[in-house]
Amino acid sequence: MQKGTIIGLLACASAFALSACGEQQPPAPPPPSVGVVTLKTESAPLLNELPGRIVAVETAEVRPQISGVIRRRLFQEGGFVRAGQLLYEIDDAPYRAALAQAQGSLANAQAAIRSTALQAQRYKDLVGINAVSKQEYDNADASAQQARANVAAQRGALQAAQVNQNFTRIRAPISGRISRSLFTPGALVQAGQADALTTIQRTDTVYVDVSQSAAQIIDLKQAMKKGGISEAQGARIQLILPNGSAYPIEGRLQFSEVTVDPTSGAVTLRATFPNPDGLLLPGMYARAKLIEGERTQAILAPQQGISRDARGRATAMVVGKDNKVEMRQVTVDRAVGDKWIVTDGLKAGDKLIVEGLVNLRPGTVVKPGAPQQVTAPEGGAAGQGAAPADKQGGAH
Repeated sequence: MQKGTIIGLLACASAFALSACGEQQPPAPPPPSVGVVTLKTESAPLLNELPGRIVAVETAEVRPQISGVIRRRLFQEGGFVRAGQLLYEIDDAPYRAALAQAQGSLANAQAAIRSTALQAQRYKDLVGINAVSKQEYDNADASAQQARANVAAQRGALQAAQVNQNFTRIRAPISGRISRSLFTPGALVQAGQADALTTIQRTDTVYVDVSQSAAQIIDLKQAMKKGGISEAQGARIQLILPNGSAYPIEGRLQFSEVTVDPTSGAVTLRATFPNPDGLLLPGMYARAKLIEGERTQAILAPQQGISRDARGRATAMVVGKDNKVEMRQVTVDRAVGDKWIVTDGLKAGDKLIVEGLVNLRPGTVVKPGAPQQVTAPEGGAAGQGAAPADKQGGAH
């Protein structure tokens, strides 16, 4: 009996020890921490980056209007010239001679007027007493009229000769920067020649011509008609130079072409930019950021919180009820700085997960907190725009 009692006591002790071990199992791991951003509605500018070409406000190709040999060039290549400034002198000896000849012809014609007029007057008196025939009087009167007409013709010839002589001094038609001279002193130039002597361009203000597809313009106008998008005030434009730097002065949209180019399906937009330092050169290509409008009540989601699933659809992870993770399929319109404009799938008040997304699954209980690398969106524009995203995705 004592042996059986001992065995029973040992069995009870073993069971007690096992029970105690079960109560001392390690606790469950804490929920993973994630960084969340609480979304809210705000206004967002709709930016469109378009290729553009810089054009001078005024361009004048200087060409000779008479033929002759260049005697002097009177400007510094690449310098600034003013309208009316003397640029070239052409040898004017032939034109001075032509002017003197025209002056002599005019004087001769004017002298002929007096003799023919006096003769016509005498014949008029004589025909009254039948001293001369009516035909002789008519001939004398016609000669007087021809003399007066010849004076008018010679006066016109004199004016033409004076104009030609003035053309021997070629002046700047506009003010601006003048390019290199394609002809040197001693070169023969001709009226109507194909090559210009030089070119003057006014560049204190320049045009930037950009092309926008007709489809984009239609999309914007339809969105404005449906509401939610307001037209940009003043149509501000920013310019990105060929080296990637931003031009410090904003431009203004002047007008858009009234027709669509049938070859490219694009519409030309023209903007003006001040160019006080001459940094913008005609012919230079640049990229223009056009503020087309403003989307009111937009949801701006940080790009770190938008990803793609295996089918390429844009998705987002949000913290739902009881801190459980929910997956949302979203639709993004375009990028504004480092954020996407979300048009469907997210709403104001949603807690978008932007950090701690690795191996995170829907239904997981998480501990939300402030993100370390991503800041919550503030009111107004969230930076300057990037290239438009695909409307069904386009997220990272």
